[in-house]
Amino acid sequence: MCGIIAAVAKRDVADILLEGLQRLEYRGYDSAGIAIIDSEANFTRHRRLGKVQILADDVKEQNIKGGTGIAHTRWATHGVPSENNAHPHLSRQIALVHNGIIENHQALREDLIKKGYLFESETDTEVIAHLIDAEFERSGSLFDAVQTCIPKLKGSYAIVIFDITDPSRIIAARSGSPIVVGLGNGENFVASDQLALLHLTQRFMFLEEGDIAEITDKEIHVFNNLGDLVQREIQESNPEQDICEKGPFRHFMQKEIFEQPKALLNTIQGRLSETQVITPSFGTDAASIFSKIEHIQIVACGTSYNAGLTAKYWFESLSRVSCDVEIASEFRYRHFIARPNTLFLTLSQSGETADTLAALRLAKEKDFLCTMSICNVARSSLVRESDIVFLTHAGREIGVASTKAFTTQLIALLMLVTSIGKEKKHLDDKTELSIVQALHALPQHIEEALTFDKEIEKLAKNFTNKQHSLFLGRGALYPIAMEAALKLKEISYIHAEAYAAGELKHGPLALVDAQMPVVVIAPNNDLLDKLKSNIEEVRARGGELILFTDKTTAFQKDKNIKIIALPYVNELIAPIYFTVPMQLLAYHVALIKGTDVDQPRNLAKAVTVE
Repeated sequence: MCGIIAAVAKRDVADILLEGLQRLEYRGYDSAGIAIIDSEANFTRHRRLGKVQILADDVKEQNIKGGTGIAHTRWATHGVPSENNAHPHLSRQIALVHNGIIENHQALREDLIKKGYLFESETDTEVIAHLIDAEFERSGSLFDAVQTCIPKLKGSYAIVIFDITDPSRIIAARSGSPIVVGLGNGENFVASDQLALLHLTQRFMFLEEGDIAEITDKEIHVFNNLGDLVQREIQESNPEQDICEKGPFRHFMQKEIFEQPKALLNTIQGRLSETQVITPSFGTDAASIFSKIEHIQIVACGTSYNAGLTAKYWFESLSRVSCDVEIASEFRYRHFIARPNTLFLTLSQSGETADTLAALRLAKEKDFLCTMSICNVARSSLVRESDIVFLTHAGREIGVASTKAFTTQLIALLMLVTSIGKEKKHLDDKTELSIVQALHALPQHIEEALTFDKEIEKLAKNFTNKQHSLFLGRGALYPIAMEAALKLKEISYIHAEAYAAGELKHGPLALVDAQMPVVVIAPNNDLLDKLKSNIEEVRARGGELILFTDKTTAFQKDKNIKIIALPYVNELIAPIYFTVPMQLLAYHVALIKGTDVDQPRNLAKAVTVE
């Protein structure tokens, strides 16, 4: 989960690389480093512990020159955050940056030590540098050395390498972790995310699994995992979709919360008529495939997993199709059974989540009816490797804590539920019309929910001195309580748990006291009376209750109950609607706690390692 950027150019690239690193800082911010060589093969390397700005200040002071360079921002896996463990790593003539995990690094390290190599870091990355150096000394060709060493690596990697005596070329290789090449005019670039290169070019080439590329300022040669020279498609970026400025907002997370009405409109645009979900928007063969589905297997991680849990309620109640939801890291390491005619559905914001991607690749070896992904990144590995794809069009999401990616996943899932139910003849026209009307109304409802921002900001003060909290929901709102708890713990560092409200009596009630806020999501639906009983259980024990409800429920405030009463919405879309005030609550609590909202400690946006 590190950020990589590299360049081969005729101009000085230090500032270019540093700006790219700052754009990638959401991927890792424990340490950062840069290595540059000029046209006369003068080489320099700088590494610093902490944020990219610390490195940038140092590089500016040193006035580093050179047209070929690599840079890296690290999220620590092997080895603590330190300057010695920061990238780039060196081995005599080899300079290298790496994103991923090398699982057999210890065995390789021991073999290299026997050959006389000394290790200066605790990282698995330094093993790759020494391994390539040993082969480079034998073959005399950097490309051949990389090609020979790659099969010896077990795990995931995106690596960029250059010879510090040769400013003319860099080598990039990938397996499991993404690499994108940016094409310039008489200069070329490499990065782990095209976001790092948007200030340089709008033309991109995405390396496929197992590719190795040799890149100069004029040419790009790509070889596949068989060693054959191949052509990879050059794609144009959409600058409007990829914009990444905060504008008037204090944080990217805040901006992305307030972008949700537009993001939801983008997700439904062209996919809903006035009365129907347009099934072909899921693919030309979608209707035929959907009619055969007998079971749904959803696999995802983190926030996307919570979206899948919400969809389970919808799949089984609306489309009458059974559904299982599983964490990708668990799914891929157990002996699962592929039921007949199962749709294997993966959810991911980035489309590069390592466990989800590995689960998809495993599923493609099994007897599933079809693989499908709901994703926000059009050129991601998950999208390229799935049979059917539904892009959420949420736009670039920078904040580590996902917001608009989650709500657009939910709206995509509700549309999918509707289409499958329709094609299976399990969902009638009247129900479909009700869902479609609710979806069309949702962006405006979200606008209304956002007007409660100041009220929620005041409410957040109740968490000033709190270290623990509990979130409760019932039915399809239970996964939303899970997502709300996740958001709070991610960015405020308050321990938060979520429970199905009916489970209070089975353990969590023992924790309830005046020091633990209990947040309840309580829309007016068939489970409201049951939920009211759970609320009384908390109140009877002196718990501090915070209710997010709607104006039709007529809850009465008292000294132990604080209420945010939102406008009523159709219960079909209530899980999406009530997500937004939960995001605002987490955001404002984090501001009170003084945490780094966009880059919370120990976390990174794109989890490209196990």
